[in-house]
Amino acid sequence: MLPEVSFGGTKTLEMSEHQLTIKGSLLSLRRSWRPAPRSLGFPLFLALLLGWTGPGALWAQGAAPDAREMELRPGDVIRIQVWRQPELSGDFFITEGGYIGHPLYRSIYAIARPVREVQESLRLFLLEFESEPNFVVEAFFQVAVGGQVRQPNVHALRPGTTVAEAVARAGGVTEQGRLDRVILRRDGREFRVDLTDAAGAMRLTTIRSGDEIVVLERRSWFRAYVLPTISVAGSIASIIRVVHYYR
Repeated sequence: MLPEVSFGGTKTLEMSEHQLTIKGSLLSLRRSWRPAPRSLGFPLFLALLLGWTGPGALWAQGAAPDAREMELRPGDVIRIQVWRQPELSGDFFITEGGYIGHPLYRSIYAIARPVREVQESLRLFLLEFESEPNFVVEAFFQVAVGGQVRQPNVHALRPGTTVAEAVARAGGVTEQGRLDRVILRRDGREFRVDLTDAAGAMRLTTIRSGDEIVVLERRSWFRAYVLPTISVAGSIASIIRVVHYYR
């Protein structure tokens, strides 16, 4: 559930135009490996070493950075709490134009800026109302969680939330979901996360704004191959019976 947006004590819910679309159909990830010629062995090794996007690289990306240094995107939510100023407090979306969605804060640009910089801009703005403003700023990132989860949606999550926690916030996996086959899409790349590996570092990967998390479906050989065959055979038998009946 997305946070409510508060204007002057009255709470409303404002939907962002930048929310991600969760697709029901998933492309299967297929990786093939072929031995390289000996003459290319060392260059290939260097290429793999420099371009490796496996567990170690993802863990390096997902190692929880300082939340104040993480950048905001359109659709993210920023929570502002000003001491004894309810009209200036609430949860507000970052608009498509990059500004905070509040009549008074709409002059503050937030896209591609760390939370720390946005907080400083807010402090300078609040100096117009108080000599020493006391306020707290917190960001919530928009993350799409879909596939075989009970509540597929775009969720507003705190920085530092792990992939496993994001799946839990989406209601957990369905009976057909596979915790060992979770796909994390980030910046045009895909990573596979095994949430059943208690000793693995990848399960502790933290979310970032704009991430997409998809829990893949558990494949059933009987349901995928046998049932369709039985259905086709039954249809053919029905057609044959109808043909013989009207002869």
